[in-house]
Amino acid sequence: MLGVYGDASIEGANQMILLLSGFVAMLLARSNGVTWLNLFDSVSHSLGQTGSALIILLLIGALSGAWLIGGVIPGMIYYGLDLLRPAYFLPASLLICSAVSLVTGSSWSTAATVGIALIGVGDGMGISSAMTAGAVVSGAYFGDKISPLSDTTNLAPAMAGADLFDHIRYMLITTIPTLLVTLIVFIALSMGIDATHSETGVEALQTRIAEHFAISPWVFAPPLLVIVLIVRKVPAIPAILAGALAGLVGAGIFQQEALRALGASDFTSMYRVLMDALTVEIQIETGEAQMNALLKSKGMEGMLSTIWLIVSAMVFGGAMEGAGFLQCLGDALMKRAKSDRSLFASTVATCLGINLTASDQYLSIVVPGRMYAPLFKQRGLAPVNLSRTLEDAGTVTSALVPWNTCGAYQSGVLGVATGDYFAYAVFNWLSPVTTLVVAYFGIKIERLPDPPNSSESSL
Repeated sequence: MLGVYGDASIEGANQMILLLSGFVAMLLARSNGVTWLNLFDSVSHSLGQTGSALIILLLIGALSGAWLIGGVIPGMIYYGLDLLRPAYFLPASLLICSAVSLVTGSSWSTAATVGIALIGVGDGMGISSAMTAGAVVSGAYFGDKISPLSDTTNLAPAMAGADLFDHIRYMLITTIPTLLVTLIVFIALSMGIDATHSETGVEALQTRIAEHFAISPWVFAPPLLVIVLIVRKVPAIPAILAGALAGLVGAGIFQQEALRALGASDFTSMYRVLMDALTVEIQIETGEAQMNALLKSKGMEGMLSTIWLIVSAMVFGGAMEGAGFLQCLGDALMKRAKSDRSLFASTVATCLGINLTASDQYLSIVVPGRMYAPLFKQRGLAPVNLSRTLEDAGTVTSALVPWNTCGAYQSGVLGVATGDYFAYAVFNWLSPVTTLVVAYFGIKIERLPDPPNSSESSL
């Protein structure tokens, strides 16, 4: 698919392949005597499991638009750029991209905006572009993996049957140590850099942001509200909705100039602009392509390709389950997975294999998620174990494969070959290692209250 569609396969090619594969599974099942009614009941049940995830994804699209127009995302970038100095440029780049991707939930937009700027600033300082790209990719995929705004962060628990915020909290067990090790590596690399300092690129980007948004600490009230709600264990849907509405309030109070630039001259036009920010594409025009990419959001509309993918994946999974194929495959895998360790290892290997062969990070989450969910349950392992492993092995490693949509995109945007930044994308290749280490030593392995096969669940 990559050779035909490039990095646009999520816009329809993957979905069509999943639907066609599901239809083929149904035809094979019919030849074995399975009724159409049972097959469609299985598909309906599969689709019903994703209702909350689809609503969350729509609200995340709304939140991204609200936080753009409210100045949250531009403010995060503006203040983050103040951290850049040659002596700690690489670790600062890692932390800036981690923060931006955490706020935006997108590794692609992080690389296409802040990442490009950091590559230029690093070049001006005489720092290897491969090192800078490694820091950018590592930070960008930290947020892509763990942000509640990320589509993959929502997709993984949806496939595994886990709660979104339980999934995020459980990922901290592997993600935080991996990020800390990555940070230490970049601090060590910075010690050997002999660079000249240039602030031109940083100041130019900050000036552009300040021309269109009122930047102050007050713009961070919406994300602070969401954090408070999450800490108080408010469910994802009301917490994200509250964050989106708070972003609109912040826009009305602090971002009058940005609203006027979008045509908000009276109450009616302001209402339309704010609703557009939640639902469809909005764009602040600056006359500069890089800044235009930064000051753009597609709102709920931007999540429709991912929602379409999830629906298609659940149709495929439901068809496979109704046909009995997942059960057969699961039984074969269970015979090989003699322990919890081997089950985790098989999941990691499957995610990596699909990233290498199917060339898409979404499929590396969807297919293993549907395959291994019943196996984890049979061994008495809570769904968060599977959802975390899917992220650790599927999401982040996609950027390390040159022919994967993510690897091709990151390389094309940053202008650095995947093979060149591979060694420096420490967070990406270390994540699956960390999840295997945690599984091997049985660290914080969450179990179901009443394991079906408790006698087989020992490590």
